[in-house]
Amino acid sequence: MKNRMQALGLLDRAIKAAGDAEIAAAINALDDDHREGLEGFVDGDLDVDAVRAAVKAGRIDGGMESIAAILTDTCLADCIEELGDSAENPSSDELREVLPGIIEKHGLASTRIMLAATVAGEAAASAIIRDLLKHDEELALPKAEDPVFTPVLDTSKRSADEQAEMRAKRAEVKKAKKEAARARKAQSVAARRS
Repeated sequence: MKNRMQALGLLDRAIKAAGDAEIAAAINALDDDHREGLEGFVDGDLDVDAVRAAVKAGRIDGGMESIAAILTDTCLADCIEELGDSAENPSSDELREVLPGIIEKHGLASTRIMLAATVAGEAAASAIIRDLLKHDEELALPKAEDPVFTPVLDTSKRSADEQAEMRAKRAEVKKAKKEAARARKAQSVAARRS
């Protein structure tokens, strides 16, 4: 559980470290399918503020991970393609070799978010990637801010309808997350075959 929380913390920091222009560029680069997927998490217009709000709201229910996966799917695909046969479990040297090209093509923010999302997704190379995100000269994330403690929501005050709606939303997010994982795996298999 502790590793999971640390992984989600890295992803949150990667998204927070991204500038508005970088998030806007990632949104604008999405194809119609990815845009439609992202719209499922965002209330209102598909813009930077709405995406940041959806990330904040999705920290607990998996929405943050899904949003990160959608925003950086092409970045991940290019990284998988560049890593070739070692894509499933690359070494630190192999990652350091391909990441400059990925950063050049997709930007530092998208690359950081993609890497943090792979850690949150429990990739085989999570330890290596976590080290890069903490200590690499170019990829290291800014230090985490001091946590702000907020009271826990008392869900017992929710009506049965509200609780049912929350369960339905969580089920949708879980389904979208599974679909995104399935698509990434298929993409990885396709990249290895070509």
